[in-house]
Amino acid sequence: MRLVTFNRSNGDSRLGLIDGEEVIDLQAAAGATGHGQGQFTDMKDFILAGDEGLKAAVGLLATAPADARHAVAEVTLLAPLKPSTILCSGSNYHAHNAEKANTPISGNEPEFFLKTSDCVIGPEDPIICDERVTKKLDCETELAVVIGKGGRFIPVEEALDHVFGYTVANDVTARDRQVRISPEGVTWYELGRGKAFDTSAPLGPVIVTADEIPDPQALQLSTRINGELRQSASTGDMIWSCADLVHFFSYNFTLKPGMVILTGTPAGTAWSADRDLGGHWTPAPGLVAATRYCLPGDKVESEIDAIGVLRNPVVSL
Repeated sequence: MRLVTFNRSNGDSRLGLIDGEEVIDLQAAAGATGHGQGQFTDMKDFILAGDEGLKAAVGLLATAPADARHAVAEVTLLAPLKPSTILCSGSNYHAHNAEKANTPISGNEPEFFLKTSDCVIGPEDPIICDERVTKKLDCETELAVVIGKGGRFIPVEEALDHVFGYTVANDVTARDRQVRISPEGVTWYELGRGKAFDTSAPLGPVIVTADEIPDPQALQLSTRINGELRQSASTGDMIWSCADLVHFFSYNFTLKPGMVILTGTPAGTAWSADRDLGGHWTPAPGLVAATRYCLPGDKVESEIDAIGVLRNPVVSL
């Protein structure tokens, strides 16, 4: 099941289910067919409805009237979810660790930082490049895990049972705020200022339910900037799997429906070409090494197989 949040022509935000080239307005379809509408108010309510909500949405595929259906090309897709908490794991791909300067814990335990709903933007929304925030704006395509069933101290072997679905994320980063290197050559990361700021968490375009992605470690991920292929890798290169990360974060937090976990990015970031910050990477055949960080006018495409392409332009403030 492919779920979206979209705007109709009157500007209302609606929960939608993709059906081919159409999106079904689930609340409108439920009202027209005499079903309860409360579980279709927004993505968070739908996730909270659990299996009951999923079954009801499947039923509406066949019964939704014509006036509850809209061409996907004629609606505006928004961020599918505005999670209050985005739990993030850095340095979680073997190849990414090999391309950059690392801290003593890199690759030895998940690197833990947070983003909030204030960082979130949706498909086609602009990423703001503001030199007062950073002169080294970088982009990282990542698989995002959407929590469905809450829990604390979740065992690894049960972790994927707590996943509602998956979407695409771009972990936009201020590298010159993130990476610190001492005169003695010790590297450390300032992950607060380097990771959490306005427009630093594009999400979308859809959430694909977990039943359609039986193995989240077998997805191909890529990043294109102005059409150049910068990143291309399998989620199988993660150091800690999606299940590992659900388990890990559940020790700090009671995971709640609608929380999102970002799972890290592979090699090919602009950081990899920044010798001043310890970048050292030779691209594999077919990949184009960055020659600079992102600037206004750039177009970023973050893609994950089975989910879709998240597109965002970079603009000046």
